[in-house]
Amino acid sequence: MLTAFDDYLIHQTPEPVAHPGTGDRNFYDRHFFNGFSREGDLFFGAALGLYPNRRVMDAAFTVIHDGRQQSVHASRLAPAERGETCVGPIAIEVVEALRTLRVRVAPNDFGLEADLLFRARGPALEEPRFTARVENRLFMDTTRLTQFGLWEGTITAGGARLTLAPLRALGVRDRSWGVRPVGEPEGGAPGLPPQFFWLWAPLHFDDLCTHCGVNEDAEGRPWHAAGSVLRLADGAVEPVATVAHRVRWQPGTRRAAAAEIILTPHGGERLEISLEPLLSAQMCGLGYLHPEWGHGRWKGELAVGGESWTLADLDPMEPRHLHVQQVCRARLGTREGIGVLEQLVLGPHLPSGFTSILDPAA
Repeated sequence: MLTAFDDYLIHQTPEPVAHPGTGDRNFYDRHFFNGFSREGDLFFGAALGLYPNRRVMDAAFTVIHDGRQQSVHASRLAPAERGETCVGPIAIEVVEALRTLRVRVAPNDFGLEADLLFRARGPALEEPRFTARVENRLFMDTTRLTQFGLWEGTITAGGARLTLAPLRALGVRDRSWGVRPVGEPEGGAPGLPPQFFWLWAPLHFDDLCTHCGVNEDAEGRPWHAAGSVLRLADGAVEPVATVAHRVRWQPGTRRAAAAEIILTPHGGERLEISLEPLLSAQMCGLGYLHPEWGHGRWKGELAVGGESWTLADLDPMEPRHLHVQQVCRARLGTREGIGVLEQLVLGPHLPSGFTSILDPAA
């Protein structure tokens, strides 16, 4: 099937662009954005994913303000044209590649609207490839970029109109593509009990940004660990030699009460960053672990839904609530910054003291 992008010199296989290079049903291509105020009292996020072998495209937008999280979700039959990135009321536009993107949420039945511009603070960071197998079967094989930016525009939520100014509203976006578990569960013989440990900490400071992501097995051995430092004065990106972390878990949860990130540059002094959580955003508001709006699920030709909840009322150990991004105050020497610590800890993790699928911190 030929589409408009076939007129560009972008092919990576002998097939037209509409045909993925793999027939794996879990192949995906995805935008993710978050945003937060410097004060840590506002969080919002947006996501849009394409699953061409499932013929599904879905999207979501979520906002946290005054202790309440509100979301709108949408899903559709995937379009043939890759340039068509609109699902129901939610649309993402690449205004200038790797520099400026626009997120829009049109008026809908759920009282959540937005018109936002993301402008990069520096170059996009290409993370090392994620590759993992479970029982010799490919579980994840993805490439991802992370980029720091500033937001401007407006959000309407719960009847209130919020105006974002670039120096007060910061954020991070990632683009990832490849293979990872999405959509309806597959059949076949049962596998091992689930285990997944993930920390992601992109942090803004006035003169630099730091980034790290870590996946570990049940024994605490990393199968993915990467970090970098972005110097804003000249846009220089320095990958670090080692990444380490220390998390103090909040009792009765699998959620950080405090954390440290330690980055050791090649030939330089290590950076010890302390994190103080200010606000916890539920990633199910963007479809992660969501029982109804999970990524890549077939919902029909077009479906749109919404939900809201008071964060203080949620059970942090309910499975859908395990995956969070915490807006954190960050301290690096005399520097003070803001960013997020994303956490998804499922199953055993020996260094954290977790021994079963869902035991909480003592």
